[in-house]
Amino acid sequence: QVQLVESGGGSVLAGGSLRLSCAASGDTLSGYCRGWFRQAPGKERDRVATIDMFGSASYADSVKGRFTISQDNAKNTLYLQMNSLKPEDTAMYYCAADPLAPVYCSGGYCYCSPRQDSYWGQGTQVTVSS
Repeated sequence: QVQLVESGGGSVLAGGSLRLSCAASGDTLSGYCRGWFRQAPGKERDRVATIDMFGSASYADSVKGRFTISQDNAKNTLYLQMNSLKPEDTAMYYCAADPLAPVYCSGGYCYCSPRQDSYWGQGTQVTVSS
């Protein structure tokens, strides 16, 4: 059983930065598809960035060039560095991990995405004001 605990959310002005952390326990994340999702009020939960079991990162188009996903293997912790934040980035951010995540491909671009019934954290709120 994997437990995920997010931290690092907060309120920032547009153009600012935040770094989210996701501390994992119960198993090492390296063999999982793991990543970050977000959900704004009244909207569906969307994938932000994921790392597959080979260590390849993929990003949603809306955050490419601004967000960076990374992992500290020694700490078994996943990070999301968010720069140039925009008001539309305001959402609850969730960490997720899945050892059997499906892979989706489109136009030669593939990414893994943890399933809804895999391991999820409780979320951390990010609010960006203009």
